[in-house]
Amino acid sequence: MTRATIGFIGLGMMGHGMARNLLRKGYGVRFAVHRNRANLQDLLEAGAVEAGSRRELVAGAEAVILCVTGSPQVENIVFGADGLLEAAPPGLLILDTSTAEPASTARIREAFAARGCCYVDAPLARTPKEAEEGRLNTMVGADTADFERARPILAAFCENVIHVGPPGHGHVLKLINNMLAMTTAAAIAEAVAAAAKAGLSLHSLYQVISAGGVNSGIFRMMVGPMLEGDLCGLKFAIANAQKDLRYYTHLAEALPTSAFVAEAAHQSFVQAANLGLGDRFIASLFEAQETLNGVRIVPRSGA
Repeated sequence: MTRATIGFIGLGMMGHGMARNLLRKGYGVRFAVHRNRANLQDLLEAGAVEAGSRRELVAGAEAVILCVTGSPQVENIVFGADGLLEAAPPGLLILDTSTAEPASTARIREAFAARGCCYVDAPLARTPKEAEEGRLNTMVGADTADFERARPILAAFCENVIHVGPPGHGHVLKLINNMLAMTTAAAIAEAVAAAAKAGLSLHSLYQVISAGGVNSGIFRMMVGPMLEGDLCGLKFAIANAQKDLRYYTHLAEALPTSAFVAEAAHQSFVQAANLGLGDRFIASLFEAQETLNGVRIVPRSGA
């Protein structure tokens, strides 16, 4: 049985798998494409339809999912030319799965509420691999009725759909989640650089850390593949991590709370981006450490 139609904006590394799982679960998918058309063919073959405008995207849709980089992109989609806010009919459910600034989310939610629409923050955890498998996690900020309405849609591509609190709490929790992840990543890169410069075996380092309490998913995704020359174990761009840590430090300043560790980690990502590594994945922090410390960390063929 075909379920409701879902509008989708943002068919990137995460969005492709999300849309594909919506189709697998019987939802209709109508999508808007901005730049990359390389990953559309299998979605079109599975029944997805491309919309020519935001009004066409939302016509008859139960919900619209946004899966874009951050607040500037969301604000442009909502308030910009051919904006989603003007196109949205009363009753439309908008699920924002991006990592965004909570203050921006609040403004957008209020603007949609004035049109009789429901804007729910439902940012994601895990990676594009789990997106393709339909095994993402989502942390949802919404009142109970809106959460119950959103849950079956989110469950089409999420293994865990967690109601974390009232509107806005999803995006706040996501920033805290990513602060923990990215400060861990920055610390791992620095520690591995020190180990390499001291002449330690990085394989021994991996063996010891993996067997103890310091072990983590971030450590295994970064270091394990890197030892084989693969810097793609954690498919999240350095520039996106830099952005998320900036959002977190803005949040901490607004609360206010201290953010010494997050500020330091943020500068590690700023530094890596300034070295030209912004478009590379998180494990390229090791490449930044090589440049900064004059040490070899990553095995390279022919070297």
